[in-house]
Amino acid sequence: MSGYGFKDLEVYQKARELRKYIYAFIKQLPSEEKFNLASQMRRAATSITNNIAEGHGRFHFQENIQFLRQSRGSLEELMDDLNVCLDEHYLPEDEYIKLKAEAKEVLHRINGYIAYLRKRKQEDIAIHH
Repeated sequence: MSGYGFKDLEVYQKARELRKYIYAFIKQLPSEEKFNLASQMRRAATSITNNIAEGHGRFHFQENIQFLRQSRGSLEELMDDLNVCLDEHYLPEDEYIKLKAEAKEVLHRINGYIAYLRKRKQEDIAIHH
């Protein structure tokens, strides 16, 4: 497993793709949103992948899970930002639907990874007791 890192995780790969989509979309936002909504969306999208990476670097399952929860929170924040974009007519509904579908896929993968780590944590506890 020596070459295995966070970049190999499917959840990270999907979150990275979402971040790329969000960064491309942000460039289309009106200039008055440059320091508000665009900045907030950039931070949230980056936080998703940053927390997956940081959690992967932790030695304990529970710490990794905590970082994944933070990633999930940032994803939920980003999903709400997309609602703002739709409400303010910054993106067409079809693009909104596409971005929301991508976000839901990332959410599904984060939740799946958390479930996997919880199972591994229980197995580890059983082995050591």
